[in-house]
Order: sequence, then C-alpha cells, then structure tokens
Amino acid sequence: MSSPSPIFVAGTGRSGTSRIANIIGEHPLIHRIPMETKFIIDPGGLRDLADALTARYDPHVGEDALLRLSDFLTVRVPGRRDDRGKTVPELVGQQRYRDAVQQLWPQLIAYTFDEPAPAEGFGDADRPAGPFGPPSRRRVVPRYFSDRGELVAILRNLVDTLFGGAAADAGKPTWCEKTPFNLLCMEFLWELFPEATIVHIKRHPVAVLASHLAQPWAPSTVDGALDYLKPVYHRWLTWKSSADLTGRRYFEVKAEDLAADWPGQRRALFERLGVDDFATPSSFQSHKLAHRNDQFDGETRAFIEESLGKVIPEMGYE
Repeated sequence: MSSPSPIFVAGTGRSGTSRIANIIGEHPLIHRIPMETKFIIDPGGLRDLADALTARYDPHVGEDALLRLSDFLTVRVPGRRDDRGKTVPELVGQQRYRDAVQQLWPQLIAYTFDEPAPAEGFGDADRPAGPFGPPSRRRVVPRYFSDRGELVAILRNLVDTLFGGAAADAGKPTWCEKTPFNLLCMEFLWELFPEATIVHIKRHPVAVLASHLAQPWAPSTVDGALDYLKPVYHRWLTWKSSADLTGRRYFEVKAEDLAADWPGQRRALFERLGVDDFATPSSFQSHKLAHRNDQFDGETRAFIEESLGKVIPEMGYE
C-alpha cells in the first residue's frame, strides 16, 4: 500500500463532510484529525496572516493579524471542545501543541517593545492620573515576508507538526482534515500543501438547505437559509469555472452515489486517494440521505428550486 498525500475534505456543510472524513480516517494509512481545528482558514487564522505579512503588509495590519492569531491559538482553540469533551491540543498532543505554538512567534516577529498606555481619568500626558504608575502594553513589529514562500513554509511546518505528529502517534503516515469551507479556500490549502488531495463531497442542494434549517448555527427560515447558502454555491461555482486544476489532486463525489453503490464507490474513493481498498466500519446509506426528501411541501420545494436557479444542475443534480 502506498503512502497517500494529506487530505482535506470540503463541502457546503450538511453535505456529508463529517461522514466521509470519518470513513477516510478509518483507513489504516490515514488519520482523521477528529475535529475541525479552524485555525487554517477561519478569520484570524493562517490564511489571514499569510496575506497580512505579505501582500497586505504594513506594521498595523501585521500586528493586528498576529494579535488575532495569538488569540486563536492560545485562547479559542484550547477553549473549544468537541462532542466528546476533547480540545484540539488534547487531540494532537498537548505538549506538541504548546511547543509548536511557542516556536511559531519568533519566526513571525521582528521586534517587540513596550508602549506606555495613556493615563486614565484627568491625568496629564506626562504623569499618571492617580497614585499608580502608568501601565504599558506589549507591542510587536511583525516581519515582512517579501518571499511569500518563506512564510508559507513556516505555516506549513506548524500544521505538519501538529497533524503529522498526531498521525504518527496513531501509527499512520498521513492525515485528513475536515472543515466544510475548505471548499472556498482550496488555493491556500494547495499553497500550504501542493501535494494535498481535496475531496469535495456534494449532496442535493435542496437536502442541504433542509438540513441547515435544523442547525442552531444556521438561519431557521427558508429565506434565511437561501441567503446563507446561495453565495456559497455561487462563489464556489465561479471559482470552479476559472480554476486551473491541471496537476491538482481534486475530485468531487456525490453522497447519493456513495449510498447507491457503497462497496464500488468506496473502492473508487480509496483508489483516488492513492491507497488500497479497505472495508470500513462506516458507510453511506440511502435511507439516511432520503429522510429529508419530504421535508417541504410541493409549493415550498418549487420556490427553493426556483430560487437556487442554475445551482442545482451546475452541481450535477436534476
């Protein structure tokens, strides 16, 4: 069995991303990072930092990006737990996570200094307002990377240390990470890992919308869900129409096709990932995908289909 490249799973959300990531992670050569780590593509993460220290650089933009990344990696990521009560540091190794984050900052910062904080109350600029000395705050001068590739290599090393280390702990040579909106960030993911495979799992857009209505983090009305999802579809379709995928490891799969012929589709899935077939404990099942088929009455479904316009056929559905 060959050693596969890193894998990113993408989709609209509620399209089967978790299921297919779990299945991929059941393969003996691939370790699934068990929760969405968020810090690669989300606002304030590595993607924002890469722009702030290169094309968008000025000292204030760079410092703001570093502040947001610091909050992301030291507060938000360690403070968020999955449904089993685990955090990302616990899942990739707490000491490994701590060491990797601490080693990151010296590579991104050119200089640090203390800036006196302005006096509060009625104090003058050159003396404190009360009996205590004026506080100060730590400031940083971020590095400017004229060679974006140098910065990307630093960021790649962070991800590889965390995810690759977790895979090694599990006795597997590579890893799979799932975040639905990887769908809209493929160019950056390939910038980090040019050899990566991106798996885009699709589901009928009406079923995707129906499932969004049941989620606490999504709009609870049909109109709201349409406003949430239509830009996602349109942005991806616009990217797809102009993207040069020559030499890229990318493929799309429909959840419905996986369920209709699971053994055959599973073999094809693993073949495209560059590994031998493996009988995974998990699978896709048609009855679990069809339970939302009757969620809308005919009039509502017709309204949704009309509102989505060309999205449905362009996603490969009727």
